[in-house]
Amino acid sequence: MKEVRIVSAVRTPFGKLGGALKNKSSVDLGAIAVKGAISRVGLNLEQVNEVIMGSAALAGSTSVAARQILFKAGLPGSTPSLTIDRACCSSVTAVGLAMKDILLGEAETVVAGGFESLSQTPYLLREGRWGKRLGDMTLEDPLQIRNPITNTPVALVTGEEALKYGVSREEQDEWAWESHKKYFAAYESGKYEDELLPVQLPTNKGDSIIFQQDESPRRDASLEKLQRLKTVYGSPTITPGNAPGLNDGSAALVLMSNRMQDKLNLESMATILSYATISGDASSSVAMPALAINKALKKAGMDLEQVKRIEINEAFAAMPLVSTKVLSNGDDALLRQLRSITNVNGGAIAIGHPTGASGGRIIMSLIYELRRIGGGIGVAAICGGYGQADAVVIKVNEAIKG
Repeated sequence: MKEVRIVSAVRTPFGKLGGALKNKSSVDLGAIAVKGAISRVGLNLEQVNEVIMGSAALAGSTSVAARQILFKAGLPGSTPSLTIDRACCSSVTAVGLAMKDILLGEAETVVAGGFESLSQTPYLLREGRWGKRLGDMTLEDPLQIRNPITNTPVALVTGEEALKYGVSREEQDEWAWESHKKYFAAYESGKYEDELLPVQLPTNKGDSIIFQQDESPRRDASLEKLQRLKTVYGSPTITPGNAPGLNDGSAALVLMSNRMQDKLNLESMATILSYATISGDASSSVAMPALAINKALKKAGMDLEQVKRIEINEAFAAMPLVSTKVLSNGDDALLRQLRSITNVNGGAIAIGHPTGASGGRIIMSLIYELRRIGGGIGVAAICGGYGQADAVVIKVNEAIKG
């Protein structure tokens, strides 16, 4: 039976908006991750059959960004590429499409992931090309994310939806605080070393520095500080503290058929058991990761009791809080258990959320965590794109050869 294995997974450290990576284009960042993922397992560039990369802010990378990434990473022009835009879901979608191509026999080895430079996302001046005879022209900021149907800020809708599910501002602040605490506990114990790919950056002095740690985590975060923050965009619960920052970074994974993995005698990090995508009303995303998880588990023939670890992207703290509540279906004991295995090493509120790359990040964080605890079943889910969500179910074996 044909299976899809993940044999390599790396990401850059995630930079803050205007931070260490601000001078790296999204294409540059994507190429770093793609090249790093390939070289980590010693693949020849000619052995890659396809590159699929996703981004949510393509305005800063002109066109066919994945193709540009492919060339910058040194792959031959004979390698097909595909650029995905499904907002935050983009890199999970890329992994899902790579899996399908391998199962269909269209490819044996695919690099999939995502990339983002929100620091280099340009302002839009829609009237600038033709000008105006009289009157002002308005610059638009694509980073001010609004629902395209209702023109309401995403933070406003998310806060309102969280309250409908009975998730309070206080719970969201507590989750955010835990995200930072868990991150530093994991980082200091070396748990992020496997997934991080240091980036060499030039300095004004003509030499270079090595950027090797995420910039957004706040060591000085405290519940008291989070509780003092004011809500934003008219939201009843969302603050800058219980939402992630705007970030730069990239992530890439190498997917391979079990036949090719065995032929090349590479270590299998994980097997993808299923991929699912789901969509609903454009104004509601907080519960969508839960629905995607349920769908992915059903496709894999599994249930929640078999899951050892969960990663739910912290687009806001509301997402994992509401999604675990939906998954528990009124069972308080199950709710506590689900939250205890979700984002155990911190999430995007601490790590950062370079939108197109975050899906790749949660998949690899899940893989490395399962490997540390001796294997098992895990599920990663992410919402994005106005009422959509993706999820993947993976299995990590204790015997990880062949």
